[in-house]
Formats: sequence, C-alpha cells, structure tokens
Amino acid sequence: MHRVKHASIQSLKTVEYLVLFIIAIATLFAIGEEILHMFSIKTVQLADLLLLFIYLEVLAMVVNYIESGKLPIRMPLYIAIVALARYLILDMKGMDDWRILAISLSTILLASTVIVIRWGQLKMPYPKNQDYDS
Repeated sequence: MHRVKHASIQSLKTVEYLVLFIIAIATLFAIGEEILHMFSIKTVQLADLLLLFIYLEVLAMVVNYIESGKLPIRMPLYIAIVALARYLILDMKGMDDWRILAISLSTILLASTVIVIRWGQLKMPYPKNQDYDS
C-alpha cells in the first residue's frame, strides 16, 4: 500500500511540474508576442507595459512555486490589481461612472487585502514546525 501511495504522489508531482512548465512556456510565448507587437507598431503604451508586468508576475509565481513548493496568496492578488489597472486604463473612455467606481473599489479592496495579509504574516507568523510546513 505504501508503494501505491508513493507512486501516486510521484505521478501527481510529475503532472504538476509538467503543467508549471507549460504555463512558463506559454507565458514566455505571450511575452514574445507582446514585444513583437510593440516593435511592429513602433510604440510602447502604458497598457503594453502593464501587460508585461502581468506576465512577469506569472513567471515569478511559477518560479516561486517550483523553488518553495508554496504559492503565496499575495502574488495572484498583485496580478489581479495590475489586471484591473490595465483594464481601467484601456477602457476608461467607454465605461460609465458606476463601472469605473466598481473597478476602483475592487482595486482598493485587493490592495487592502494584501496589506492585511502582509500585516498578519509579520505580526502573527506561523510556528516553525512540521504540522504547518509539510
């Protein structure tokens, strides 16, 4: 029974690393496409830079997960904040006031969540034992 459990865990870890590799390759492909797009139109806009930051955060998240085996909840929150900012910048002219307000409040809520999580990590850290680290 122990061998079956070990083989199952190893199989799932292999699939996990395969999917992480696919995410990294797809992100690198998207970065390349965005850079080629900027060269083809011979201009760089703020929306392009924000999109590159989103891709960079995705790559950093993959690397962090591979190195530590853990995914800090703050990283997807950062990605969401940048994505909302990019959406607001791109489509602000076509949005009504309520949508702009909703996106702005969502961004503030996400930023507040990051602050609360970070404060909690500093003021109330997890004990360093095997129950939490495994």
